[in-house]
Amino acid sequence: MRLREQGKIWLIGGTGDSATVAQSLLASRLPCVVTVTTEAAKRLYPSSPLLTVVVGGLEESQLGAFQRQYGILGVVDASHPFARQISELAIAFSHHSRLPYLRFERSACTTEPNEAQKGLIPLDSFDTLLNGDYLTNQRVLLTVGCQVLPRFQDWLERATLFARILPTLNALQTALAAGFSPDRLIALRPPIQAELEEALWRQWEISLVVTKASGKAGGEAIKRQVAAKLGIPLIVINRPPVNYPHVTEQIEQVIEFCQDIFTKVNYG
Repeated sequence: MRLREQGKIWLIGGTGDSATVAQSLLASRLPCVVTVTTEAAKRLYPSSPLLTVVVGGLEESQLGAFQRQYGILGVVDASHPFARQISELAIAFSHHSRLPYLRFERSACTTEPNEAQKGLIPLDSFDTLLNGDYLTNQRVLLTVGCQVLPRFQDWLERATLFARILPTLNALQTALAAGFSPDRLIALRPPIQAELEEALWRQWEISLVVTKASGKAGGEAIKRQVAAKLGIPLIVINRPPVNYPHVTEQIEQVIEFCQDIFTKVNYG
């Protein structure tokens, strides 16, 4: 029996991190099925007979059929740090199905001792931000993803809000429906270089920026750099707490995890 004929790894994708993981799995001849929520995200992954990309959200009731269809042997969760719902769903599914699970977590940006003095404001949640007085009379740039924008509707009359969104129809429709006018929106796909970031903040005369603790891969480090240079306060919303059973930041450990799964299947 040839190695790795049976089953696939379920790679929870949609991020640049997951694309890097997928490329490493393919380089090691490890078959996987990647799940993403949009057609645009599908373009992150190379074409390969060892890789299947499934577009669309998965509900709990669909996971059993999904496992049988693709012969899922284990789960590598490389979803966005703020995609709490899919992570918790995958953890519960892997526990119930007795499948090995590994979270690939992008590195967080470390906070230097003097950063608080330069205007870095870490907050534990969007609730804390929206229930506080941080945004009043500010010219605010929101770089938080389109799905969160409806929560800022009550602030549209109390602050001047701008938002950066992905260049997709869904993102634009969501932002417009949330009450953001076209002149308060800019559609750009990361990564965004510091020079462009700085120029945008200056153009809109931004006095406060809100972002997520998305790590270097999510552009957080660049925003910290520009905020410090311009003296603009930067609010960073911390990652939601998720009780991951196993976590790594190392691609090599992901490969070892997957190789061990297939070794047990073929020789166990």
